[in-house]
Amino acid sequence: MLGPYVDAYLISWVVFLPLASGLLLLVANSVAGFLLRSNGLPKVVWQVIAMSSTSLTFVASLFGLWGRFDPEETGYQLVERVAWLPDYGIHYFVGVDGISLVLVLLTSFLMPVVLLASWNEIDRWSRSYLFFMLALETAMLGTFVSLNLFQFYVLWEVMMIPMLFIIGIWGGPRRIYAATKFFLFTVSGSLLMLVALVIVYRMNFEQGGALNFDLVRFVGHAPVPGVPLLDTVIPATTESGAPWWQTQLWLFGAFALAFGIKVPMVPFHTWLPDAHVEAPTGGSVILAGVLLKMGAYGFLRFALPLFPDAALAWAPWMTGLALVGIVYGSLVAMVQRDVKKLVAYSSIAHLGFVMLGVFALNLQGVTGAVLQMVNHGLATGALFVLVGFIYARRRTREIADFGGLARPMPVFAALLGFVVMASIGLPGLGGFVGEFLILLGSFGADPWAAVIATTGVVLAAAYMLWMYRRVVFGPLDKPENRGLIDLDLRERVAVGLLALPIVWIGVNPSPLLRRIEPSVSILLQEMELRRSHDEIPSAFEARSQELP
Repeated sequence: MLGPYVDAYLISWVVFLPLASGLLLLVANSVAGFLLRSNGLPKVVWQVIAMSSTSLTFVASLFGLWGRFDPEETGYQLVERVAWLPDYGIHYFVGVDGISLVLVLLTSFLMPVVLLASWNEIDRWSRSYLFFMLALETAMLGTFVSLNLFQFYVLWEVMMIPMLFIIGIWGGPRRIYAATKFFLFTVSGSLLMLVALVIVYRMNFEQGGALNFDLVRFVGHAPVPGVPLLDTVIPATTESGAPWWQTQLWLFGAFALAFGIKVPMVPFHTWLPDAHVEAPTGGSVILAGVLLKMGAYGFLRFALPLFPDAALAWAPWMTGLALVGIVYGSLVAMVQRDVKKLVAYSSIAHLGFVMLGVFALNLQGVTGAVLQMVNHGLATGALFVLVGFIYARRRTREIADFGGLARPMPVFAALLGFVVMASIGLPGLGGFVGEFLILLGSFGADPWAAVIATTGVVLAAAYMLWMYRRVVFGPLDKPENRGLIDLDLRERVAVGLLALPIVWIGVNPSPLLRRIEPSVSILLQEMELRRSHDEIPSAFEARSQELP
């Protein structure tokens, strides 16, 4: 027991510890600068405190949230709810289920690893960089645990600001262009989602008689006025009898656009390669490891349960876009000369697999999609870390500038080979389990979609192994490469920390699946209960087969 106050507000401690540490550092830095007439606290003090706070956040997530989460209990757990603007139905309302739990754990795990990996990377305005990273972690964690849709939207928008500065200040030569493109794309989709959210909010008020942004009902001592958003009846037809798609379809479309841009799904993907290439190593890892998962999470948490009829009607189109993303991302990755851009386009293909699983709309597919979010965050995060290490030594990411690195950098070569195998889904590593479940679920929903998606697995092996061969093997014919120094202890530890869960998930995915599957099952049941049974009477049942 950590004490009644900590136990009662465990999620809040996990969410706000990084931001609180950042604000404390700002205050201490200002005081030190005033008293000592200096630039404030030394950089190493900032680094140590930031690393300590993010590590403590992970420990609290692992032993607090994961340790107290009951896989046998359905619904949200460790719930906290405090009135914020109660007259408008706005509350601080947080909780976790199996889906959000694993993503919280992924986020809190990646951040200290990122800070360790980029320990010597940022020299200019390093204190500001650390503050933005801490603020970004709080925003991301808060987004995953939000059960009030207004709170979710605020944090969804807020988390763009630290990433905007991280890319725009500490990025590469085209950082301003990349940061601006990232911001404009994401804000455009978010504003349309806000319009749809207000419409749902208005419908909820008309049906419940009270303003309410809460997604689900809070089971507490005091009665809560109104009805939760998930109990809002969004009619399948308009009052004039016009086609049902004039209500649910367009509302779902607005949410889907915001979430699809964040994934990113083709054709809204063009901001991602620029952002990845220009971002510093820490920004690339967090962008690929966590921020891209926000889109898929938004579909699962809000778009599918709020608009089940529209989700079912859109499913073939979303499946088609996911397949395009898989094939297109893989083909474009094959022709990249910049290794970081190759990894960026591989993310488009991998997230296409995630969306394919989501819109299989069955237990295997959706469970595999959630698990693959974790796998992608670990494997692609490790790839970006390794690319950052070699760029720091050679100041180039052109594949043609390397070759034969296995001789001067054997540890780097071995770790890169391991991460490449994890990325292409080698059996025994985490990526295999997620891809297998997605393909299994996709085959149950649409066999041809699974067949097409399988080509993405083959293409991933082609471009990843081609890149690995060109970088690591072959003649050591570049004089600049002969004197390269292999990874030091700090760098080996950073990549090793990412490798451990990749192996663990591949060998024993059961602890994750035991927590994910019940939440996915509840989600599919809620969609079935809330959808109108007058349209497409048998399609959902065909997509809702459970594991034997």
